[in-house]
Amino acid sequence: MFKLEPRPQASRLWTYGSPLLALVVTVLIGIALFMALGKDPLRGLQVFFWEPIKSQYALGELMVKATPLLLIALGLAVCFRSNVWNIGAEGQFVIGAVVAGGVALLADKTTGPWIVPAILLAGVLGGMVWAGLTALLRDKFNANEILVSLMLVYVATLVLGYLVYGPWKDPMGYNFPQTKTFEKVTQIPRLMQGSRVSIGLLLALAGAAALWVFLFRTRAGFAQQVGGLAPAAARYAGFSSRRALWTALLISGGAAGLAGALEVAGPIGQLTPYVPAGYGFAAIIVAFVGRLHPVGMILSAILMSMFYIGGELAQSRLGLPKSLTGVFQGLLLFTLLACDTLIAYRIRWVASKGGK
Repeated sequence: MFKLEPRPQASRLWTYGSPLLALVVTVLIGIALFMALGKDPLRGLQVFFWEPIKSQYALGELMVKATPLLLIALGLAVCFRSNVWNIGAEGQFVIGAVVAGGVALLADKTTGPWIVPAILLAGVLGGMVWAGLTALLRDKFNANEILVSLMLVYVATLVLGYLVYGPWKDPMGYNFPQTKTFEKVTQIPRLMQGSRVSIGLLLALAGAAALWVFLFRTRAGFAQQVGGLAPAAARYAGFSSRRALWTALLISGGAAGLAGALEVAGPIGQLTPYVPAGYGFAAIIVAFVGRLHPVGMILSAILMSMFYIGGELAQSRLGLPKSLTGVFQGLLLFTLLACDTLIAYRIRWVASKGGK
């Protein structure tokens, strides 16, 4: 019989090999799922893993999806490494989009290009304020940040709904719940003509580099991680757990708010009830699949955006429900959690006591 046996120390091989094994297992389960649904599994895999990268345009769309996922995951990595469980990045994303959209609505034909930095800054501040509510309640009243941040997601969605169905509704929009289309001057600059990829991609990559420096080359980053791994040791060393809490949540909220601003002033171009796209929740998977490391999260953000695009293509080309995207995301997370067992345990064959 097989038995899990504790390792004397964590396996360095499986620390990095576990996400790859999880991806392989997810693909195998996906094949079985396509067969159960009566679809060609090879065609299904092609839709998910080849179509999103087969052309320059497809790669551009892949980067459009990966940008908000990476930005949000980078902020969440600071939280999770600090043992602060921010589950409400989706709400911070939405509020960042709302505040940024409010600034964009102020623009008119005479507005200059200064409005773009103002929109991005507004998104960052909006996300920070929304995450700051969680930090305040945790700091002053010891409220559970998991529940508070998660519940604030629904509040943020209601705020968005109130605005697009009410005071910000476009009077010329044929009664659709949406704001007017933002002025062209508010559009986030694009990296190349004919592509929707914006400077948001450069900001996300710069954020990954900045996070690497912060975590592994600064005293402040070291203090954040020590506070998460060993709170007692952090207190003994004089590191402030209160400061770590606020730093983690404000960075995470700012990153999510920036992603929201880039989304509404970029691909969407207005506020609608469909701004919440699940990026805040998917970014949790991106962060953990990427091992909370900037380089790993870049790769996992690309993988997760392939799932998003693959789900959309599976709906239009294979007649499968769009919820298949969520199925693949969930499968990847659960298989990763299962495969992570190999980091601390090894599988051994143990002969039965009967000896036969």
